[in-house]
Formats: sequence, structure tokens, C-alpha cells
Amino acid sequence: MLRLGRREFGAYEAVIMAIVNRTPDSFYDKGATFRDEPALARVEQAVAEGAAIIDIGGVKAGPGDEVTTAEEIRRTIPFIAEVRRRHPDVVISVDTWRHEVGDAACAAGADLLNDAWGGVDPRLAEVAARHGAGLVCTHAGGVQPRTRPHRIAYEDVMADILRVTLGLAERAVELGVRRDGILIDPGHDFGKNTRHSLEATRRLEEMTATGWPVLVSLSNKDFVGETLDKPVKERVLGTLATTAVSAWLGAQVYRVHEVAETKQILDMVASIAGHRPPAVARRGLA
Repeated sequence: MLRLGRREFGAYEAVIMAIVNRTPDSFYDKGATFRDEPALARVEQAVAEGAAIIDIGGVKAGPGDEVTTAEEIRRTIPFIAEVRRRHPDVVISVDTWRHEVGDAACAAGADLLNDAWGGVDPRLAEVAARHGAGLVCTHAGGVQPRTRPHRIAYEDVMADILRVTLGLAERAVELGVRRDGILIDPGHDFGKNTRHSLEATRRLEEMTATGWPVLVSLSNKDFVGETLDKPVKERVLGTLATTAVSAWLGAQVYRVHEVAETKQILDMVASIAGHRPPAVARRGLA
């Protein structure tokens, strides 16, 4: 059982986490939700299309202009408070590696700390414990936030993913983070080249077999683009194919840009797996 905010999710319940970037320089939308009005509209649309989690980030993952802690707080905290006011039951996640931001976000109503940089700030887990929030434990290959991997190599990439994410998860439990609020994430593209991310996907069942809920952040990423030789805006089909494979291998939470399309993929895989009945079943019965 996964418990985040007011929501509980069963073992076979696929969960969509919709991305809302509070940045002027996002790799995907180029700042489309930097202002409040379009960002709030994005939240409304995502919830209507089936997202249970809204993931709010104030710093883009890649290199770029410096964003101070104070600026990250300015971009995210008032917005989190407004989303909480409008949507009491939605799970609010904040995409940050800084404990100061996590602390302010939880005080404003966030339920989940999405630490995409692999515990680079060890105090973030302490914040989650103090507020009773959930925590995403991610493998980032030991790279520093907002840097790209350079000639990175692993003897066994999945073995390293398991070592890091399970270690972070167990440390979080020891600090007092609720066990039913912890997820592990292989960290596609983070500290990995394309072949590493493909292998992490292919071997995802090794993560789901641990019993920890697995979150995958696949949406329009570089490993999809390089695999298919497609620019950012032409990676949706590759993303959805990777989503279907991940769903079949047992991932539970999907951090995405395209909510409606992802929901159809997840529903179809769940029905094939026998975890969800068809929405309509008339064929051959009349």
C-alpha cells in the first residue's frame, strides 16, 4: 500500500504524476507554465484527465542560469499553497533537492518530496520525516544537481541503482519517514547515458521485485530522443512505448507531461495484465 497525503493506492493501481514546471526555461515547454494562470490551468487539466499527483518544480534539471534557494521558494511555495486550496485531495509533490525548499513546501501543503538528485542534500529526508511527507529516492549516479553525465560507466547499472535507492530508502525509514510513503526511482537520464537508461528499463522488474513502489520519470527524455533520433516534441510515441514496458514490469507511479495519453496506456496494460476490467465489454455477448 502506498499512502500519500489523503490518498491510498493499491499494489496494482497505476498512478499518474503530472509535471508542472514553474521555470522560464523548461526543456519541454519553454516556460509555458511559469506564470500562475497557465500553471493553474495545467493543474486543472491534469486532474481532470486523471492525474492523482501534481509535481511542482522551480528549477529545471539541466544546466542553465543559477536559481538560488530563495528564488526556488518564490517560484513554488505560493503556487503550492494555491493548488492545495483549490484541490484538497490531490497529492502535491515538490521536485527539489534542497531541504529548505522541501521544508517550506511541506508547510504550504506538499505531501511528497521528489528528490531527483539522489540524496545530495541528506537533510531532505529529515524534512520528510518531520512533516510526515513521502519521499522519492532516486539514483542519479552521484552527479551534482543540474550537471550532465560525462563518460559515466557502471560495471552493472542496475546493481548500482538498487544499491543506491535501497540504501536511501532504508536510511529514510531509520530517520522516521513513513515506509508506506517511500518510492524508489531508477533516475532515467540522471547520471546515465542512453544505453544505461534502456538497460534500467529492460531490468525494471528487479526494482519492482524489492517491494518498494517504483516511480519512473520517462517523459520525452533524452534517452528516448537518442534511441529514436527524435527532437523533444517528437518523443511522445517513444515515451508511451517505454511507459507500457514499465507498466508491464510493475512500475506504479509515472511522472509525465501527457496525462490523457499515459492514462490510456496504463489502463490498457492493466487490463491485459488482468488488474482492470474493460470499460465496456459487449462484443460477442449479444
